[in-house]
Amino acid sequence: MPQTLRDMLLPVVLGALVPLAVGAVLAGNEAPPAASITPATLEVGEEWPGGSATSRQSVDNRDAFSHFSHGIGFEGEMNFRIGNSVFRRLWASAPSSTTASDGLGPLYNARGCQNCHIKDGRGRPPQANWPDDTAVSMILKLSIPPETDEQKQLLADKKATFIPEPVYGRQLQNIAIQGHAGEGHPRITYTDVTVTLAGGEVVTLRRPEYSVAHLSYGPLHPHVRLSPRVAPPMIGLGLIEAIPEADIRAGADPGDADGDGISGRVNEVWSLSKAQVMLGRFGWKAGVASVRDQSGIAAANDIGLSNPLVPHPSGDCTPAQTACLDAPNGNSDHTGGVELGGELFDLLVFYSENLAVPARRDPEDATVLRGKALFHQVGCAACHRPTFTTGEFEGQPHLSGQKIWPYSDFLLHDMGEDLADGWPEGDASGSEWRTAPLWGVGLTETVVGHTFLLHDGRARNVQEAILWHGGEAQRARDTYAALTPEDRAALLAFVNSL
Repeated sequence: MPQTLRDMLLPVVLGALVPLAVGAVLAGNEAPPAASITPATLEVGEEWPGGSATSRQSVDNRDAFSHFSHGIGFEGEMNFRIGNSVFRRLWASAPSSTTASDGLGPLYNARGCQNCHIKDGRGRPPQANWPDDTAVSMILKLSIPPETDEQKQLLADKKATFIPEPVYGRQLQNIAIQGHAGEGHPRITYTDVTVTLAGGEVVTLRRPEYSVAHLSYGPLHPHVRLSPRVAPPMIGLGLIEAIPEADIRAGADPGDADGDGISGRVNEVWSLSKAQVMLGRFGWKAGVASVRDQSGIAAANDIGLSNPLVPHPSGDCTPAQTACLDAPNGNSDHTGGVELGGELFDLLVFYSENLAVPARRDPEDATVLRGKALFHQVGCAACHRPTFTTGEFEGQPHLSGQKIWPYSDFLLHDMGEDLADGWPEGDASGSEWRTAPLWGVGLTETVVGHTFLLHDGRARNVQEAILWHGGEAQRARDTYAALTPEDRAALLAFVNSL
């Protein structure tokens, strides 16, 4: 490819060239006859997946993910509502007459948190090529392999989980304030992959390929790594943070000592708020330790807002982007010298910690209970661990001591080459992903109007997400594919009831 064209268009294919297994069934893992499946029973408290903090509000509308934790108290409710206003705020570029809301950019992906976390729910891949789709809620993360001793030491000391691209930074910002240029136009194309299931059902999956065109600041690094990330749902984050670290670590089996083929690992990451290495439990690769850390990183990288954890007023601008660094910013004395001041930042964090998990739908339905039994028998629960009990969450007793049902072990698992992005993050390899919690997954369409799943939204429903599973999940995926159509429907009914 000519150098000039390569500089303008850098294709990055996600997933290996090895074709997806088509209707494969592992020997000895054929599905048992339908009559041998005994429906499970509803366990005590299972209908309230967030424990007593589960929302008691209706789940039949778009606000199903937007309610506060039950038991939050009057003052907590007030703080939650103010935090919601910060989450929904649309920021403006500086200088602006709205000094409480300026500081956007100069480069950014969205003007506010809710632009990506639609109705506090899951984002989606663009329906068309960026930037034509203005409702985009996916980003492209950028990194390079470490090149210097200093970079290698940063990774070794866990002071960083990756090395940013030297010109474009930690992620590609395709939007900019007036007078500046967005960094580039990401592109996505899909190739159909056909899978045949037991009973003759044919499913067409879509394999994504990403590229970046019209780069505004010169070519990307020749060894750049790109990883698309859809915004995850916001529910239950405080409950996840309240799970004792030891309980998550206890589930890890990095050497597969028990020989079950499942070898979950933890990700050890640097916490900005605690200034120490901690267990990673948030993000698609468990690359963030706490809700507070995630809030500060997202405010800086996605919106370009300096805040108490990331005080840089130019967001993700790099030294190579001098005009970006020299642009006016919204730092001010009345907000503590940053754009998103400490008081509002604390309220934003509180809001994010207290978006309640919705109640289950039809948990006692006979088909759902049959699906629950199949979920365990197929092997899904090996990674999608049903329950934890939260520890003490200081200052928030309503999140403390709760038996919760997130359906995740919050560990890293090798998901195979078809889902690999080749993008290491901390201790996570390019094919490892954190087990995504399943609570609320069946309400995705109600809340955000789509059913796209997985880190890049390639799966258009739960079944497609299952069929993309490989690596440690290959056995469970193949066993699912071998079920009768009726049993597959029951298992899907269970997952969609969560």
